[in-house]
Amino acid sequence: MNLILFGAPGAGKGTQSSLLIERMGMTQISTGDLFRAAIKNKTDLGRKAQEFMDRGELVPDLIVIGMVEEVLNKGVKDFILDGFPRTVAQAEALDELLKKMNLSIGKAVFLEVPMSELMDRLTGRRVCRSCGAVYHVKSKPPKKDGICDLCGGEVYQRQDDKAEVIETRLKNYEEFTSPLKAFYKKAGKYVEVDGNRSTEDVFSDIRQIIA
Repeated sequence: MNLILFGAPGAGKGTQSSLLIERMGMTQISTGDLFRAAIKNKTDLGRKAQEFMDRGELVPDLIVIGMVEEVLNKGVKDFILDGFPRTVAQAEALDELLKKMNLSIGKAVFLEVPMSELMDRLTGRRVCRSCGAVYHVKSKPPKKDGICDLCGGEVYQRQDDKAEVIETRLKNYEEFTSPLKAFYKKAGKYVEVDGNRSTEDVFSDIRQIIA
């Protein structure tokens, strides 16, 4: 089954995607990764995307859809779409593309976690400046405050993990996903999963959905 996986920052979407890849043999299609690869490889779509990004503008839907189509043309099966679609217009364009390719989305899975929990998860996150190891002030602090267990580097709070930034990111997520929830409910593909539980419990639910 092909999935779209939605989740606010801190909801555990990345963790669940990794488990689906590792345990279920699924393929992740991340638009962020597609952009980076296309720009690095200097493809036609990559060059076009770079022009918009250099101007601080959103990459047009046609270019994003084109990148997704390039991946799907390689015969990808049982894929997870991550970071796309972000608007109803993109969801409609995706449906048209998949229909043309005789493919379809089985379920749109939304990982739901209370705002207060997301704030706690994200504002408590700390990262090693040297090796990138991730810690949390409550659930996984380094053995020595401010020092990475693995490499001895400085453990710090990233700018985008500060409360005021997190609040904006969460509001933006809610704003763009609300119409998508309605879109996929109407299509009969919407599934809500309680993400405020252990990683294994959440994964068990998702596995049952795609079984």
